[in-house]
Amino acid sequence: MFHVENYKGSRNEQYKLVINQLKALLEGEKDTIANLANASALLNQFLSDVNWVGFYLLKEDELVLGPFQGMPACVRIPIGKGVCGTAVKNKQTLRVEDVHQFPGHIACDAASNSEIVIPLIVNENVVGVLDIDSPLKNRFDETDEVFLEEFVATLVNYINAE
Repeated sequence: MFHVENYKGSRNEQYKLVINQLKALLEGEKDTIANLANASALLNQFLSDVNWVGFYLLKEDELVLGPFQGMPACVRIPIGKGVCGTAVKNKQTLRVEDVHQFPGHIACDAASNSEIVIPLIVNENVVGVLDIDSPLKNRFDETDEVFLEEFVATLVNYINAE
């Protein structure tokens, strides 16, 4: 059974705790959708000032909406379009301080003002992305980026990329 933690200590210590919680949640479970659903719920309860946390999965030549927490979202995103599609195309994390300044931003939720997208890479292939939006501008910093990348690196060990 999962228990909500009262996250204490430095942000680094808090992120390390949530990554350990992720491992405990996913241990022994190989179903990708179940694991992505729990991962998005875990991040949603952990992160403050976010309005959308979820996954898009690569299917053929586009990203398709996967498990998430938040308002209904865009279902399909072409590779190379918006923050998510650009992160896939470049195979790298994108941290956007103001999404309204990002060329080609796809506005799924009008309340979103900043975003971070981390590709899920399995065997050097992008299989999807973790997408997190915030109503605050400049919500995500280098600490978020480093530890969310570690969160994703842990998560990909528990997803089936076939």
